[in-house]
Amino acid sequence: MASRPDTDDYLALFLNDVPLLDVRAPVEFSRGSFPTAINAPLMNDDERHRVGICYKEKGQDKAIELGHQLVSGDIKAQRIEAWKRFVAQHPDGFLFCFRGGLRSRLTQQWIRDAGINYPLVKGGYKALRRFLIDSLEARIESGDFRIISGRTGTGKTRVLKQLPNPVDLEGLANHRGSSFGRQVTPQPSQIDFENRLAVAMLKACHRVGGPIYLEDESRLVGRCALPESLRARMAASPLMILEQPMEERVAIIREDYVEGMLADYTKRDGRDAGWLNFRDYLLSALDRIRKRLGGERHRQLRALMEQALEQQQAEGTVEGHDAWIEALLRDYYDPMYDYQLSQKEGRILVRGGPRALTDWANAHSGT
Repeated sequence: MASRPDTDDYLALFLNDVPLLDVRAPVEFSRGSFPTAINAPLMNDDERHRVGICYKEKGQDKAIELGHQLVSGDIKAQRIEAWKRFVAQHPDGFLFCFRGGLRSRLTQQWIRDAGINYPLVKGGYKALRRFLIDSLEARIESGDFRIISGRTGTGKTRVLKQLPNPVDLEGLANHRGSSFGRQVTPQPSQIDFENRLAVAMLKACHRVGGPIYLEDESRLVGRCALPESLRARMAASPLMILEQPMEERVAIIREDYVEGMLADYTKRDGRDAGWLNFRDYLLSALDRIRKRLGGERHRQLRALMEQALEQQQAEGTVEGHDAWIEALLRDYYDPMYDYQLSQKEGRILVRGGPRALTDWANAHSGT
């Protein structure tokens, strides 16, 4: 493998989705890393903890000595093999630790001793994270945003993905943004979400250009919090209002939250466990908004949902869900959305169905 230099071209790393080898401990990786990063640590959590204590009590030289004692022999060989596999799969990648210091250099040296030259990211995680924080704030401040709004069930995310320069906040957060919005896979950490968002904004500005389209969201998308500066810009940005008839909205909700979620749970957990987990997902989502619904309305909707689930399990049909979906949209989500829309500052650019919004966006993609 030809030798490549170490890099501090952070923009190129993120724009080009360059593979990154994160050699920090697993606990550090779990708190947050980058979209293309894979964790293959130099030290595991316990080893890192012991070396850290040694560093505080006896200084750097003794800590380094202990680190070499802990990561030696078969353990060292296994970790080098893991790095070699990553390098073989990603010859264009880079490695990093927290600050681009000792752990990166040691990893780089051990890989070199195995006959492979592999470059590192100067400044490590800390520099990459600072670059993304600064670039996200700059993009938020200078960006031209257009917000897709509309009542629940109109298919805003579907339309968003058809627009010229979308950033899918719900996709980045792995959550649909409502009580029913959780997915079968977990949400990213807050740091991972922020990093994903920053990279998406970089790509929207540098690769595509022009106005950036976002779906209207509250402060939290599941447990992931939008930056306050972005929320402020979104609140003052022009709106595109997506409208759909009730029948179509019910069909969209049924497809996404009933048929789609059952398929996802079944794929993950198998038929029987998947059904039970899907059933619990629907009922728990309704229970989470019990106080806002009021006791009597919650009981009525839960009875309709339980009846629809029984029918679905017995007959394999999903149309029974339409009753609770329509009632929940009409009596709960629609009044809430109508009030929120009345409080928004942004002017309305276009209002209509999916075709009206996509046609308008394509006609005004450069303005």
